[in-house]
Amino acid sequence: MFIQTEPTPNPNALKFLPGRDVAAEPREFRSIDEAAASPLAEALFELEGVSGVFFGADYISITREPHGPGWPALKPAALTAIMDHFMSGAPLLRDSGAGPEAAGEDSELIMEIKALLDSRVRPAVAQDGGDILFDAFDESTGVLTLRMRGACAGCPSSSATLKAGVEQMMRHYIPEVTRVEQVL
Repeated sequence: MFIQTEPTPNPNALKFLPGRDVAAEPREFRSIDEAAASPLAEALFELEGVSGVFFGADYISITREPHGPGWPALKPAALTAIMDHFMSGAPLLRDSGAGPEAAGEDSELIMEIKALLDSRVRPAVAQDGGDILFDAFDESTGVLTLRMRGACAGCPSSSATLKAGVEQMMRHYIPEVTRVEQVL
């Protein structure tokens, strides 16, 4: 098994490409407690200096602690953990027994916002090892709040991406959007 790596705009995050499907739905783990839902995420959090794990469709982004071990020390251990997991045949996620959350009805405007995020924004953000999710839209003020995940969470350029890229595009296609903000 050959795993490629790519840098991301976030110097503390690295994108690992195992050459196979990773997750049907993007999934983020921000602590060892959250990582208990996944054998792979748990193994990665056991490495010194890992502060976040994100599973994309065909990649894994690992975020390291800024003052922890550097990538030259952390990368080989992460590669080993990823390879061991895929070679073992273990599932990506442990069965939690929980069904999908009930989703409320979205307004037509919110469905347009989500469709634009899915078609134009999320693929570009995934190139950098992250993801961006709809959080809320206040129709009275026009404020759209989004959640950055993976390599994009905490990235120095994420606020510029939101303001210069996402906000301008949203305002162009959906005039009801007046401002885009990030939820932490």
